[in-house]
Amino acid sequence: MATLVLEDGTTFRGRLFGANVSVSGEVVFQTGMVGYPEALTDPSYHCQLLTLTYPLVGNYGVPKDEEGKFGLSRVRSRLDYKNPSHWSSVKSLDQWLKEQGVPGIQGIDTRCLTKKIREKGTMLGKLVVDGTPEESIPFDDPDKRNLVQEVSLKVQTGSLRITVVDCGIKYNQIRCLAERGAKVTVVPWDHPLDSADYDGLFISNGPGDPQLCQATINNVRKVVCVDHPKPIFGICLGHQLLSLVIGAKTYKMKYGNRGHNQPCIHKGTDRCFITSQNHGFAVDPKTLPRDWDVLFTNANDHTSEGIVHNTQPLFSVQFHPEHMAGPTDLVSLFDVFIDTVKEQKGGNTTKSALITSLFPPHQPRKVLILGSGGLSIGQAGEFDYSGSQAIKALKEENIQTVLINPNIATVQTSKGLADKVYFLPITAEYVTQVIKNERPDGVLLTFGGQTALNCGVELTKQGILEKYKVKVLGTPVASIEMTEDRKIFVEKMEEINEHVAPSEAALSVEQAVAAAERLGYPVLVRSAFALGGLGSGFANNKEELTSLVTSAFAHTSQVLVDKSLKGWKEIEYEVVRDAYDNCVTVCNMENIDPLGIHTGESIVVAPSQTLNDREYYMLRNTAIKVIRHLGIVGECNIQYALNPESEQYYIIEVNARLSRSSALASKATGYPLAYIAAKLGLGIPLPQLKNSVTNSTTANFEPSLDYCVVKVPRWDLSKFLRVSTKIGSSMKSVGEVMAIGRSFEEAFQKALRMVDENCVAYLILPLSAVQELQTPTDKRIFVLAAAFRAGYTVDQLYELTKIDRWFLHKMKNIADHEKLMENSMPPEVLRKAKQLGFSDKQIALAVQSTELVVRKLRHDWSILPVVKQIDTVAAEWPAHTNYLYLTYHGTENDLSFEEPHVMVIGSGVYRIGSSVEFDWCAVGCITELRKRGFKTIMVNYNPETVSTDYDMCDRLYFDEISFEMVMDIYERENPEGVILSMGGQLPNNIAMSLHRQQCRILGTSPEFIDSAENRFKFSRMLDTIGISQPQWKELSDTESAVKFCETVGYPALVRPSYVLSGAAMNVAYSDRDLEKYLSNAVAVSKEHPVVISKFIQEAKEIDVDAVACDGSVIAIAVSEHVENAGVHSGDATLVTPPQDLNQKTIERIKIIVHAIGQELQVTGPFNLQLIAKDDQLKVIECNVRVSRSFPFVSKTLGVDLVALATQAIMGEEVETVGLMRGKGIVGVKVPQFSFSRLAGADVVLGVEMTSTGEVACFGENRYEAYLKAMLSTGFKIPKKNILLSIGSYKVPSELLPTVQALESLGYDLYASLGTADFYTEHGVTAVDWPFEEDDDSDCPTKEKQRSIMNYLEENHFDLVINLSMRNSGGRRLSSFVTKGYRTRRMAIDYSVPLIIDIKCTKLFVQVNFVAVDSTGENAHRQHDIPDAGPSAW
Repeated sequence: MATLVLEDGTTFRGRLFGANVSVSGEVVFQTGMVGYPEALTDPSYHCQLLTLTYPLVGNYGVPKDEEGKFGLSRVRSRLDYKNPSHWSSVKSLDQWLKEQGVPGIQGIDTRCLTKKIREKGTMLGKLVVDGTPEESIPFDDPDKRNLVQEVSLKVQTGSLRITVVDCGIKYNQIRCLAERGAKVTVVPWDHPLDSADYDGLFISNGPGDPQLCQATINNVRKVVCVDHPKPIFGICLGHQLLSLVIGAKTYKMKYGNRGHNQPCIHKGTDRCFITSQNHGFAVDPKTLPRDWDVLFTNANDHTSEGIVHNTQPLFSVQFHPEHMAGPTDLVSLFDVFIDTVKEQKGGNTTKSALITSLFPPHQPRKVLILGSGGLSIGQAGEFDYSGSQAIKALKEENIQTVLINPNIATVQTSKGLADKVYFLPITAEYVTQVIKNERPDGVLLTFGGQTALNCGVELTKQGILEKYKVKVLGTPVASIEMTEDRKIFVEKMEEINEHVAPSEAALSVEQAVAAAERLGYPVLVRSAFALGGLGSGFANNKEELTSLVTSAFAHTSQVLVDKSLKGWKEIEYEVVRDAYDNCVTVCNMENIDPLGIHTGESIVVAPSQTLNDREYYMLRNTAIKVIRHLGIVGECNIQYALNPESEQYYIIEVNARLSRSSALASKATGYPLAYIAAKLGLGIPLPQLKNSVTNSTTANFEPSLDYCVVKVPRWDLSKFLRVSTKIGSSMKSVGEVMAIGRSFEEAFQKALRMVDENCVAYLILPLSAVQELQTPTDKRIFVLAAAFRAGYTVDQLYELTKIDRWFLHKMKNIADHEKLMENSMPPEVLRKAKQLGFSDKQIALAVQSTELVVRKLRHDWSILPVVKQIDTVAAEWPAHTNYLYLTYHGTENDLSFEEPHVMVIGSGVYRIGSSVEFDWCAVGCITELRKRGFKTIMVNYNPETVSTDYDMCDRLYFDEISFEMVMDIYERENPEGVILSMGGQLPNNIAMSLHRQQCRILGTSPEFIDSAENRFKFSRMLDTIGISQPQWKELSDTESAVKFCETVGYPALVRPSYVLSGAAMNVAYSDRDLEKYLSNAVAVSKEHPVVISKFIQEAKEIDVDAVACDGSVIAIAVSEHVENAGVHSGDATLVTPPQDLNQKTIERIKIIVHAIGQELQVTGPFNLQLIAKDDQLKVIECNVRVSRSFPFVSKTLGVDLVALATQAIMGEEVETVGLMRGKGIVGVKVPQFSFSRLAGADVVLGVEMTSTGEVACFGENRYEAYLKAMLSTGFKIPKKNILLSIGSYKVPSELLPTVQALESLGYDLYASLGTADFYTEHGVTAVDWPFEEDDDSDCPTKEKQRSIMNYLEENHFDLVINLSMRNSGGRRLSSFVTKGYRTRRMAIDYSVPLIIDIKCTKLFVQVNFVAVDSTGENAHRQHDIPDAGPSAW
């Protein structure tokens, strides 16, 4: 152990590594995230104690060429000094420092130390090793010594004569000169100078106070102060010395500029460049002589960063433009210097070399923003966040905004954000109508994902934008097409000598096969113009390739065949560029999974952990070069494949739009990419924009992180029948989480729990097989954990998975510590466990105790988390940021807890059943609270949401929604209360635990929440108050359950408690079904009861959303389902106001709602589901929280239920609204499914939810609204042929009028044999369909299958109507592949519109009939579209 002692008496205790010696010097800090070997060999740090603010250092070891006797005295950070992982590493940081005699200290709160230096200025310090008397190590002030004299060398090399005055030179400066053809002579700092000896003079960097170098100043003065001096270039100390030579003054800065991301603005062009710096003194620009001018100015603290003579070839810069440990944006200054030497021309060489013209373009007055439509796999809530940010940015510039987005659940479609919102399909036809109506003069295409991008490209091709004079803001369409069309992209990259992974574009199956043979198997097949790797996969042979390519052509006209680079590292950079070529990289990210797994399926860490400095900046420079060449304006993302054994890399792709990674990068760094991109699209220069976290520094900077971020995807594959659980190049995840910690392990374990709150243990799966490690599935990380448990080594697992050894070592640390805890747990083991990210629950499992006991133990031993800020600058600048996280790596909180706040718990990870609609509710709640003068705290961890934008609330805790974490925040903040009802199921699940700890829960009491969530208590309550419900029984044992079902008759519904989206809910049709479903339900609902009830078939389902105050109902909104009861409300088509309910039914609904509201004493939102059959109403469920349909009914009926609920919860007086009847328009909400992403999944609807999103549109009647909504989900109106595949006899007879109507509309109908016979008998001409013949037919199955495949593939059918025999809530248990399943699956795989519900089929045909009646002809068959109509507000 060792102690760092500062001159003001402050001490920091930590672990010693490196050399075992005590030292002293000046304490400084550096904010770079890579480049530690370069920093440690920099002579400018001589006699200094360097604090590295980034907490994960040492991960790539030390490469063989890092030498240098001079440099700092010692180092501090949190280090991986023992297990580096990099092909170029020859020794660990620990070994290297021992050899160099440099001590290091780790495990101290470096953020706290950095803030102290920032506030008090640099101060003296000493690192005292335990056992050394403190007084024996005096404080050593480097300002009193001539450090230049100590570090100066003498070297000679190379050809143009350049004399270098060495004041502590970095080797790379010599390299930069030599590479440009210079013969470099290096002379010591005090060497006499004679201009006859050189063609150009270079003055290097160095440590300490420049005024102590009088010998150098005098020598340089003799060659500068003459009539025609030869060219001179100074860097860092060289800049300060040149300034002193000409009579300017220097001064000591408070704490200096040290780091790799200092923005410097060039005077004359206002262009901003990112630079690497390390200096404690600066030049006072006010003291410059008349003939001299400022060359660069620091955009943050406005200090001088460079000077230039107005006429003579003399200039110097304060920063380091050369390579190594930092950006090389201005390495061209060496070219300017060498060119000046070559030409020996005086004049304005330096000034003119960088000057470019700046003319701000004309700003638009009204801008159209295209949204992304319904949430689907690959295109989720991140576009709600980016679109909301764009609207905010435009409004600040007083620009009118018009938004088109049919996704009613989003925040961006709320009143008060955009000036006008159109709930319409994002198709070229509808957008053209809006452009005609609104006449915008600008459009943003890059904020709505691939949907908006493709629509914008289509509008450009059709000439619509040109015709109506609509300018594309930001990245031009030509640049977008360059990145989307593979062939053009490859050509553009070759122009700048960059390489794309060997790849060929193909327009047919034959071309693809030929391409694969040229490239060599295995190959990766991808669709062009697709999002989330749709239609992609690896092929090892011709058969696999043909199958993949055939289905890919169903979604696209072009496929890409790439040479497989499986096993390479995948790296991403987020890049920002303005119209004046200012360019920065905001965040770099590394996929833990190697190439071959889509980045949306990968665990991602930011910043990258296993790249060394050279690789980091090599890829950064390439990113900037590529983005400039493509002409992108705004934000984009570039992905690389990097060889893990060398510096070879390929560019995989560039996304010229905001993406899922952009939302992650924004939240990981605190840099609002979408907001900045919107401003840049208006032509505002990047340096003029402010960093919104510090509010003082420029946005033209690259963030410094002093923490680590881990993103983990969430899959919901268990909800789908027959789906493949393998993960690969096509995306299947429905959401993602982001965790923040000051060690990788801390962030990683947090993230795993965020993905699934039931996953308390990291090691939960038995080791199934090596196969699972080689072929990754959604459970891969747990298989890895089990492998460590089974004794696998890091090297064995690396060979199987190709996950970098550094990450595997970290995972092993977790596994090893869990074993250690099982033996004994003294305080230091518990503290270490918390630093490794273990939760109290996990620790309790390991030591066979309970979570509350471990919590009490932590408190007794004072093992508590601290609150740290995310400030984008690693504490270098004061930041009034409200963006917070909790960590066990620290000793002090970054802020105080004085003012009372109201705490709102968000919805957590997006999953099937809990998506953007709950984020809308949470945002609505904090907005209403702030409007009413309350200070707000938001707790959430989803990077895709608007609620995790730090502008939305007063304090944002980006952390877990678990009892432990919420209680930790609650104990610190002591808020007025906690609102749980706005975040969906997740906050409700911890209500009772919080309540038992005397947590102030606002709104409905947790006891009453439990009465509604607990199925047994709720059913018993309904019986007590005399409200009808289906017959029910609590599960005690399987035998009594079977008896109950025999009594009431099958089908029966199995319902666990406290679940979302119908998880493990199922309809049983037999004893065998019942037994299987009961075991599933018990597994999901371990601590809560399971109830069995009679499943009522062919009933109508009704949804009621309501708000109450102390049990008295204030507002009621009623929606009806189109489908029969048995389809989960999240998958159902909803209509509001209801069109088929009579007044008597409505009155009875009101009575039931009032009775339940009163009985549960509801304060705030609640939701009821009822079924109506044979003039009877029965209640099936109640949720005392907001529901999925809250945004839909609020926006359609014109009353904000969330605002009302918030007022009621806060005890404010609320006017009673009663039954909400709307404003004369009808809204229809339609689910958005993502079956095309889920290979093999059966397309069936039931009581467990499977949709990933929703859209809603308005109309004068339900038919118009339904058609617009269907078109918004990507549905296409059929033109000619329809395939009917209908199950049992009952259905064809019910559908007879509908089928007759289809025939009268002029469609050609095809049907299976039995169905065709039935309809022919009733006068409908339906062509027999050979594929669906009887099983005893001569035709082999293969033939039949090929037959339907060919027809679907050739787009023979425009619509498939497939009604399975048992679709009312049930899910088949058998693995038997039916013909119906094959038909449904093929329709999805070949992008043929599919309807699978009888009621939806009827409504769809009625829509067509209404259109015929109103126009006298079939408007849709003519491929016209209905007018935009009442679609906006």
